[in-house]
Amino acid sequence: MKTSDSIKDISAALAKAQAIMAGARKDATNPHYKSRYADLAAVWEACRKALTDNEIAVVQMTNTSEKDEIIVETRLVHSSGEWMEGRLALPVSKADAQGFGSALTYARRYGLSAAVGIAPEDDDGNLAAAAKPIKQAYANGEAHTARAVAVDAFEAMSEESKTWLREQAIEIIDIAEKNGNLHAHIEAQNYDTEEKLALWSLLPSNVRSAIKKQQNGARLASQA
Repeated sequence: MKTSDSIKDISAALAKAQAIMAGARKDATNPHYKSRYADLAAVWEACRKALTDNEIAVVQMTNTSEKDEIIVETRLVHSSGEWMEGRLALPVSKADAQGFGSALTYARRYGLSAAVGIAPEDDDGNLAAAAKPIKQAYANGEAHTARAVAVDAFEAMSEESKTWLREQAIEIIDIAEKNGNLHAHIEAQNYDTEEKLALWSLLPSNVRSAIKKQQNGARLASQA
C-alpha cells in the first residue's frame, strides 16, 4: 500500500465512513453456480454516500502487464489532499476484449471492497473466510497478489463447486504431464473469470508456467 506523507485526516474520515457503511447487497447471480453475489454497482451503492459525506473520493486507474494480467490501482483521496492506494493484479481468463473486460470488473469490485472494508451483507462462512486475508493484506501495507486472490476465490466457492474445480485441475495436470495442448483445453472450457482464478490456485507452478507459455505462443501466432 502507498500513502501520502501524512494520513491523519483521511484515516479519521475513513473510520467515520466505515461506521455508517452498509453491507453490499447480493443482487447479481452467477449463472454457473446459481449463487448470488454483490456486483460492482452494489459495492459502490454500499459505500458511495458514506465516503462522499466524509469528503473521500475514489479513483481507480487501470493498466495491463505482459503476463496477461489486468492491474487496478484503487486510490482513496481526502479533501485535505491526503491519500492511500492499493494495487491489485489479476490474470485474465482470455486475452481478448471480453476476457480483459470481465477481469477489469472483477478487479475493480475486489479492489474497492478491500480498500473501504465492504463485505456482502449476508456473507456466509466461506465468503467471510475469504475476505479476511484480503483486508489483512491491505492492513499490512502489502500488494494483494494474483496468487492470493486466486486462493480467496477458491475458498469463496461452495463445496460442490470446489469439488468440480478439483476435478478440472486433475484433468489439466494430466494433460500437462502428457505434454498436451493446455491452451486449447482451457479455451474449450469457457471458464469465467472467477472460475479461472479459483482453478489457478489448485495448479502447481510448473503447470501454470506451461499454460502461460502456450497462451503467449498462441497469441504470437495469431499476430503473425
